[in-house]
Amino acid sequence: MIKCDLFSSIPDWIIEHPRTATVFEQLGFDASCGGKSLEYLCLQQNLNPNSVLRRLHRAIWNHEGPKAESNHEVR
Repeated sequence: MIKCDLFSSIPDWIIEHPRTATVFEQLGFDASCGGKSLEYLCLQQNLNPNSVLRRLHRAIWNHEGPKAESNHEVR
């Protein structure tokens, strides 16, 4: 399992955590994104990268539970 973060691409996120696909869709991100990082794509859409990251972590946390993502900080 790879650790997804702001420098990971959207396809990496979706492969590792399929539940995040819904979040990306809601934000209007193209899942193919040409391999660009999450941070880059957020900045291109005037979104706060850390806020998007927290939203993705919440989606993962709510789906997989606290034990599956215990090494991630979720607020």
